[in-house]
Amino acid sequence: MRGRSNADGREARSTRPQTASDEGVIDAATNALGPILLDAKDHVGEITLTVHRESVVDALRTLRDTPGLEYQQLMEIAGCDYPERPERFEVNYQLLSLTKNRRIRVKVLTDESSPVPSATAVWPVANWLEREVYDLYGVLFAGHPDLRRIITDYGFDGFPLRKDFPLTGHVELRYSEAEKRVVYEPVDLPQDFRTFDFLMPWQGTEYVLPGDEKAKPVGAGAPSPGPTPSGTAPTNAKTPAETPKTTDTPAQTGAGKPADVQATKEARKPRAVKAKSEVSKASDTPDPKPKGTTRRRPGGGAG
Repeated sequence: MRGRSNADGREARSTRPQTASDEGVIDAATNALGPILLDAKDHVGEITLTVHRESVVDALRTLRDTPGLEYQQLMEIAGCDYPERPERFEVNYQLLSLTKNRRIRVKVLTDESSPVPSATAVWPVANWLEREVYDLYGVLFAGHPDLRRIITDYGFDGFPLRKDFPLTGHVELRYSEAEKRVVYEPVDLPQDFRTFDFLMPWQGTEYVLPGDEKAKPVGAGAPSPGPTPSGTAPTNAKTPAETPKTTDTPAQTGAGKPADVQATKEARKPRAVKAKSEVSKASDTPDPKPKGTTRRRPGGGAG
């Protein structure tokens, strides 16, 4: 990939990874898969191929080995549940081409009782991926070497990602201090789930909740209405003082020369006399030992 030139004239190469175009992929896949392919579409830049359930392994192997397609790696297997459909489950295989750096999706449809052929013969990594889809959706995979749960607990009842699985589950677990182990109990919800019957949270409900009948609608930005006062509002009677509280001289305030003389005497008292006159709270903590005037040097002598 060619990039722009630097200031010194040298050409700068882009660090963006090179990706082959998806142009012609659908035609090449259609020719390679033949009657196995049921539908092919390119939506929002993603190519999805729907194939026959019984031939999914052949389709995956063809997409891996055909020159020009070369989807060598299985990245993920994802399930989807549409209960209203006769074949309610979709199994989606996400493939990656390492040589062309592009992706493709392969999809098959199934139900609760129809197994999907296992892709472990093409990609061994499909072992755990198919176990996840089985554990969460209950989709069966024929030919899987070890089809058992991988995420949920032992003895788990149901498949948690099915649309008809209860949100609360069937049991809840806790650690029992008495039994010194984790115990399972039926789900006990102290409060029901809240149901919302409006599209946007700020639109509000169409019914009146208890207590809402007291509120009155106000305009946008209006303050909250306060309680209506009853009776006449009390007024503060003006009561001017007959004699203004003023002082004419500093002596009337306790300040002046006598106070200055007394303050000078108190300031000249020794520290020990001042300490005796101070009042402090009694404490159970003994007084710290006074430090000496000399300090011991590291060599042992006093300084």
